[in-house]
Amino acid sequence: MSTRGWPAAVLTPTTKIERAHGSGDEAIEFIETFCRVTKDSIGGSVGEHIILRPWQKQLIRALLARRADGRYKHRQALIGMARKNAKSTLLSGLALWNLVTGPGGGEVYAVASGKEQARIVFSGVKRMVEMDPDLSDLLTLYRDSIEMPSTGSTFKVMAAEAPALEGLNPSFVIYDEVHTAVNRELWDVLALASGARPEPLMVGITTAGVRTDNFGRDRLAYSMYGYGRRIVSKEQVDDSFFMAWWEPKNLSTVDVSSLKAAKDANPGLDDLVSVEEFEASRLRTPEAEFKTKRLNMWVESNNPWLPSGVWDARRKNMGKVDLTGRVVLAFDGSYKNDSTVVIGCTVDTERPYLFPIGLWEKDSSYDLDWRVPIQDVEDAIREACRDYTVVEVTADPYRWSRSIQVLQDEGINVTEFPQSPARMVPATQRFYDAVLNYQLQQSGDPAVARHVGNATVKVDSRGARLAKAQAGKKIDAAVASVMALERAQWYKHQPETQSRKVYGFGA
Repeated sequence: MSTRGWPAAVLTPTTKIERAHGSGDEAIEFIETFCRVTKDSIGGSVGEHIILRPWQKQLIRALLARRADGRYKHRQALIGMARKNAKSTLLSGLALWNLVTGPGGGEVYAVASGKEQARIVFSGVKRMVEMDPDLSDLLTLYRDSIEMPSTGSTFKVMAAEAPALEGLNPSFVIYDEVHTAVNRELWDVLALASGARPEPLMVGITTAGVRTDNFGRDRLAYSMYGYGRRIVSKEQVDDSFFMAWWEPKNLSTVDVSSLKAAKDANPGLDDLVSVEEFEASRLRTPEAEFKTKRLNMWVESNNPWLPSGVWDARRKNMGKVDLTGRVVLAFDGSYKNDSTVVIGCTVDTERPYLFPIGLWEKDSSYDLDWRVPIQDVEDAIREACRDYTVVEVTADPYRWSRSIQVLQDEGINVTEFPQSPARMVPATQRFYDAVLNYQLQQSGDPAVARHVGNATVKVDSRGARLAKAQAGKKIDAAVASVMALERAQWYKHQPETQSRKVYGFGA
């Protein structure tokens, strides 16, 4: 009888005998007996005992299979599935099982590229111990570690630099979100350090991400994924490596909007993962991020930003828009060989309305002497402040600090909007949501449309943000539009007493 969600689309082989002689059933019984739900979800309420799904049990049995000599078959493993399929819960249960039932003096580690990510699994384990009286009697809790005094085994959270990890002797390692690893150094150091153990196990669990780093080299998770696929295709022989990877079948022709693709990548769909929430995320998430996070598909670093035709569909005639209310201006500028753009965005209209104030770019790639006319840019901002009720001018300060200071000295409220990932990732997502959900309008300016069309989205461990499709393609109007909408929406949601002040000359 088939099991919903199993097998994974890509699965390295184990035999029925290896699974039957393994520790899978022991781990399953431990998790369902002692481990509890730590966060309310459609999979269960806080405090309830975890009930593993049939596909999760099959996964655990395959992962913990044993050879004929009684040793674990696998020493390293990669498990990949889309978000919301209870990856962290599964890892927490396995880590706790190994801590309690594993070898004396065991060293169990929760590892990730960043400490906050590593603490997600560790915090889940700690909470499970606190919620179960039997585990609380066995284990001693500390801030960043858990100890089992009777065996001397410990469980620690780790996200340190690899060179500082020498001297460790891991028995069980769980590496969360391997796709965020900048390089493979941390993984390799831990693998080498565990070599003295008779049957160590390192388990990486992740969603897909970007295939290559900034130098074009395969990232750790993608190289492991490729290695696992070669084992499955019998190009590579390595019984010590395990991989279970859920992804849509027929990747080259997959319809990313189909329910079939969603089921292939989400073994917990319509159980741990709500179909309604999944469909909603498809509508509001950039395609590249949707592919990686919800369909577990690898992507290149640069991918199209907006779906074809969506920007043009948000065009509205400027004459029909009320521009008497508050306006935010945003400018994204360069000094030479690029472009500078000032974009306005209404605050008080039913839907924010984006319109260009000025756009300056060189006409020819051969005009090496072209420079942005800084005085013209400043004059255009001054004129806009006279024509509209401008409550703020926001700008990336890079190379424009002098202009910012000049305008501020004239009484114009100029704020800085550094284009750091911390600012641009959420702003880009909110802009994307607004466009797709018809929550903004734009003037239809062809130059702005060209810049928006040139924009791609760069996806890395810090999230998705705008990038150029290729050198020479201008995207400054797209960037300025994101900035303008972000600040206009901030003003729209402030109390009237805090945001009605109008800035201008002599204010």
